[in-house]
Amino acid sequence: MFADKVRTIVKKIPKGKTMTYAEVARRAGNPKAARAVGAVMRANYDPSVPCHRVIKSDGTLGGYNRGGTQRKATLLRKEGARP
Repeated sequence: MFADKVRTIVKKIPKGKTMTYAEVARRAGNPKAARAVGAVMRANYDPSVPCHRVIKSDGTLGGYNRGGTQRKATLLRKEGARP
């Protein structure tokens, strides 16, 4: 299932690193499914899936269902990633 592949990929993003929604979609086997990756991340409330590490292709943060973009930026800064 695509959503399971996405969560598995995102779980492997190390602290201090990010991936774009498009990169996750490609690795999950569907390069045109960046929006679907966003939908999976939007519905994710599993703390073992670091969905804050997934960003937009243009480098902006995108949404974050656990506190908004300010919280996402804070988490990324704490991990050493440049939001």
